Order: sequence, then structure tokens, then C-alpha cells
Amino acid sequence: MDHDHVQPSYYITTPIYYVNAAPHLGTSYTSVMADVQARLRRALGYNVLFLTGTDEHGEKVADAAAEHGMSPQEWCDSLVPAFKDLLTMLDITNDDFIRTTEERHTKAVQHLWNVMLENGYVYKGSYDGWYCVPEETYFTDTQVRHADEERGTEGQHLCPDCGRPLEKRSEESWFFKLSAFQEPLLELYRTNPHFVEPEIRRNEVVSFVEGGLNDLSISRTTFDWGIPLPFDGKHVTYVWFDALINYITAVGYGVDAEEFAYRWPANAHLVGKDIIRFHCVIWPAMLMAAGLEVPDEVFAHGFLTVKNDETGEVKKMSKSLGNVISPETVVDLLGVDGYRYYFMTDVKPGTDGAISWGRMEQVYNTDLANSWGNLVSRTLNMSAKYFDGRTPVLPEGWDTEENPLSAIADGLVDRYVEKMGRFAYDEGAAEVMDLVHAANGYIEDMQPWALAKDPVNAGQLARVIGNLLEAIRISAHLLAPIMPRTSPEVLRRMGAEAEVGRDLREACSWGQLPQGVEVTKGDALFPRLVSDDKAQKGDKKKAAKQK
Repeated sequence: MDHDHVQPSYYITTPIYYVNAAPHLGTSYTSVMADVQARLRRALGYNVLFLTGTDEHGEKVADAAAEHGMSPQEWCDSLVPAFKDLLTMLDITNDDFIRTTEERHTKAVQHLWNVMLENGYVYKGSYDGWYCVPEETYFTDTQVRHADEERGTEGQHLCPDCGRPLEKRSEESWFFKLSAFQEPLLELYRTNPHFVEPEIRRNEVVSFVEGGLNDLSISRTTFDWGIPLPFDGKHVTYVWFDALINYITAVGYGVDAEEFAYRWPANAHLVGKDIIRFHCVIWPAMLMAAGLEVPDEVFAHGFLTVKNDETGEVKKMSKSLGNVISPETVVDLLGVDGYRYYFMTDVKPGTDGAISWGRMEQVYNTDLANSWGNLVSRTLNMSAKYFDGRTPVLPEGWDTEENPLSAIADGLVDRYVEKMGRFAYDEGAAEVMDLVHAANGYIEDMQPWALAKDPVNAGQLARVIGNLLEAIRISAHLLAPIMPRTSPEVLRRMGAEAEVGRDLREACSWGQLPQGVEVTKGDALFPRLVSDDKAQKGDKKKAAKQK
């Protein structure tokens, strides 16, 4: 695979999504989070690889397929389009979409099995323990007893993770010597504290590993929907073991040494907090066992919960409670950019986020309709009105004159990149909104409509509108990773469409406003939302956009 190897690589992944149910808000949250970072890194000059995909093996998939009278492969094939459609709907720019049923993945998994066998980290034994089919996980007697004691369900043998009944199973299995990696893992967390982010998740992982690690059963013989072991055809690979390997499959592991050397280790794995043990304990141990480098960072985000606007009550999103919100209904209400802005800025990355229709509407109206959209609309209208449908032509040196907007813009791109680069999207967006709010205040302070009444003020009027347009131009560039539809449209309306795709740091230096070019007023970028009763009650989305 040819790359411009002069460009630094940036490799980011989402988890691969399990095909047992339709994609939901949680699925889309991780995908948008990764997309924002991928777009940012492209704008900073990186050669980005953004990977997502689907996890398609395991007993649960085989059972679901049988229930629907389909083969497992047919069942997976029928579900995958919904995941791809969601990516398209939300303007996700993944560079690759991997399915664990692809031949390239089978080859990578079998290659890793051979390497681990050769290195002495897998062995054959038998497993006797408690198994949870929905979680596709084995648990020890001790784990089950502790979980039952904590819940007050002694003797019921319920899954420590999901609380459903466990099955007692005994089968021949291949094991991974996870126990050999307790000290290497603790050393990893000590020497690279950013390997697990945020800190609260790192503390959980360290505590878990300090408690001791058991060897892991990583093959199954009771069903055949999985990747066969290259040296023992009776066994198929345990679904979680197979799934994690996708991250190296996609960058040529065992097939393309040059591509693998360029891309690996990954810069960031984005995952939900419920799967950090797999990604922060098992996965780095697997890589160490194979003699491979571990990823730079695993960032674990929280869960989305639902808040009732009337009662303030916060609950988990679940079908049984009838409070599941689909991505489509939110897009219907907020538009794609509004959707992305709300979830990336109002839900603090790394923590659980309580979402509600009322809060969505509030954030959309306050930040996007009243502040950003209004600033763009007012400024372009004034520029068109006062300068014959064009941007002003400015005196030489205008960009070096002191003004409150250029003062905020000074160093803004660095502050923004630092925050966005560590997934603090709420903080990064707030830096840009500081400039937007200042620009709205600047309009009120400078009163361009008053300046326009006297030709003597023509030079001052041009500077004021020029400063406003320049603040908008820079803000549009910085908001583009989060809102990829409206930012290019803003630049187009002010005659700066040639800037779309420019290097971000270069584009955000003050004083590059295209002068004397035609401006387009256009429709409101973010029409204000007006609730009706049902939206306020937090029922299904029922709100109208007021044009």
C-alpha cells in the first residue's frame, strides 16, 4: 500500500460493533467521537487511518441466526448495512470498515495463534466453570460467589456483568497465559499513565490487575461459528479474542510488513467503559505475547443515560423502560451538525452523560441558533448591505491593529488543538465559542449600523466588518471537525471556499480574509427550535423547526 511516508500516521479505531442488535446512540457516539479526531488530525497534516466495523462471530450470533432460520453468515450480512447506513447519515469519514468474517481477518487471527504458540503463551487444557451466553464470557466460582453475595442472590449463580442466569460448562479449551503478564501490565500503566484514559478508568484497571490475573480460555468446541485454530481444527477462536485482533488485521499484520510498520502501534482506541478490561488488560497482554507494541492510548467514554425533563430523573436507556432514543430521531430534530455538536460538547468525554430533549433544544438554540448561526447571518447581511454584496476591501496593515477579536484569536488554534487532541471536545469547542460570543458582543459595542450612516466612518466600518468576518472564518475552520456540513458552507458564503481542507494551523492565523469577494446570505444555518408539549415531556421527538 503506497503512502506518503513523509506524513506522520495517525491511526484511530472504534470498537467493532456486535451485530446482535441495530446500532444505537451509544454506537453512534463512539463513531462520531472518532470521526471528530480523524477530521482534526487530517486538518493538521496527518495521514489518517480511521477504522470501524462489525464483530460477527460467537455463540450468540449463531443462536440468533438459527432463530431467524438463517445461516450465521446470512444473518450477519442482513445486519451490517444498518451499521454502514448510520455512518453515512452522521457524515462519518472512516477509511476502512472491517468485518470479522472477512478472509483478511481469518489470516491475521491464525497468524497470531501460530506466533503465540511458538512463543509459549498458549496451551491446551480443560475449562470447568460458569458461562454466560449473552456476555459470551466464562466466570470462576469465586467471581460468581462474590457477585451473588453483593446482590443478595446467594446460590442463584447469576452473571457478574449482566445478572442473567449462568450455565455450568465443562469443555476442552486452549488457554492464553494471561497470568504471566501481571507485572508487565502494571509496569505499562506506571510508565505510560496515558495508556488508559481518563484517570478514573486507569485506576479501575490497575486495581483489577493488582488483584491477580487468571489464564484465559480462548477457544470453544461446543459450536463452530468462529475462526478455526490453525493447529487444532476442532476448536474455534473465542469471540473476544478474535474481535480484538481486528485492530492489527486492518493494518496488514502478517501480510504487509511495510504498512504494519507505518501504522502500528495505533494512536488511539476509543471504547465504552464496559469493555476496558478487554482493551486495557487482555489486548496489551496479547500484543506483548506476540512481541508487538501496545497502542498509545485507550480512551474509555461513559454511558449515555436519559433524563426526564419534567422530573429530573436519570435512567439507563433500555427497551424495557421505553426510553430508547434512536439516532434518526435526534437527527430529525437537530440536523446532522446539531446532533454532532450536542453529543460532542454537552456530554463530557469520559463520563456518563444524561441526555434529554429539553437539553438538546437548549444547547442547539443557545450555541448554534442564537450565537454561531446568528453571528454568521448578521455579519454576512451587514457586509452585503454596506459593501455592495461583497466583503470589505481593507487598508494595508489592518490585520496588525489591536482589536478584541484578534486578541482572542491569537494562540486560539494551539489552545484548541491541545484540548481536542486529548478528546476534551467540550473544552475545545468552548475555546471557539469564546471567540463567537466575543464577536457577537463586538457587534453591539461597535454598532456598525451607526457607523454606516456617515461616510466619514467608511474605513472604521470596513475594519469592524473585516474583523467580524475574520473571526467567523477562523471559527468555521475550528468547528469543522465537529460540524463538517455547516463550516464549509460558512466559508463558501463569505467567498472563502478555496480554504476548505487547508492546513488548520496555517488557516487560523489572523489576517487572511478574502477581500472584495462576493458574499451569499443564504438561509439560517440553524433555524431556532420551538418545542411542543410532547417534546417537553421527553416523549418521542415531536418538535418543529421554525423557518
